[in-house]
Amino acid sequence: MATTEKNKTKTGIDAAVMNGDINMLLGEPTQPPEQVREERKRKLTAAFRLFGKFGFDEGVAGHITVRDPEYDDHFWVNPMGVSFKQMTVSQLLLVNHQGEVVEGDGYLNGAAFTIHSHIHKTRPDVVAAAHAHSLYGKSWSTLGRLLDPITQDACAFYRDHGLLDTFSGVVLEMGEGAALAKALGNHKALILQNHGLLTVGKSVDEAAWWYITMEKSCQAQLLAEAAGQPILIDPEVAIRTRAVVGTELAGLFSFQPLYNVIAKEQPDMFE
Repeated sequence: MATTEKNKTKTGIDAAVMNGDINMLLGEPTQPPEQVREERKRKLTAAFRLFGKFGFDEGVAGHITVRDPEYDDHFWVNPMGVSFKQMTVSQLLLVNHQGEVVEGDGYLNGAAFTIHSHIHKTRPDVVAAAHAHSLYGKSWSTLGRLLDPITQDACAFYRDHGLLDTFSGVVLEMGEGAALAKALGNHKALILQNHGLLTVGKSVDEAAWWYITMEKSCQAQLLAEAAGQPILIDPEVAIRTRAVVGTELAGLFSFQPLYNVIAKEQPDMFE
């Protein structure tokens, strides 16, 4: 009995995949497009509410996008000027890669279009992307450095995040968007020097979680370096740790408790 329970715990995520439960979380295209779209929009709205709850909002800065399941060259995004704390599903905008608002009312943030259109164009594997001007992320970005593997959580980003080591102002020019996408490469995250953080994933869940935990990793390293010289985790150990805490499924499942809490606390977001 003990062995059975141990194996059950060890293979919990794999079992979920085998049972097909993961499809509902990921919004896999095996479901009707309308159902996938609704699920992605609900998760996107919840991500905004969480970002607002965690204080990642600052004026009109910040945006999260999710690719439309039916039209690959369209993505859903927040309208400029609406607080993360008050975002609802009905307020989301559907935008194409030409910068046209296809569905929804409101203003499209120019920087949001420039950044996210390039990411969605160059990374067909990316379903969602998140960017904000959160306090610790933008503070760390001023150092022009990658995060070090100083904690288990930070290992999720070991050799899997990039650095855009220039700042040329608000990202409005298409050339700047291209430079950002190039710096991101095939990584899950990017530090924008003197600007902030950006994360991507194959689901809203994953992209949002990477942002939340990366922000905390920036905070942890800032605090550790203020106190002394952090001890780095051995590279081989950091890679093994990343293989556990830095996977797509790890990001997906880590987001679920946050989603469940915010959905119960703020059900008005689904209006």
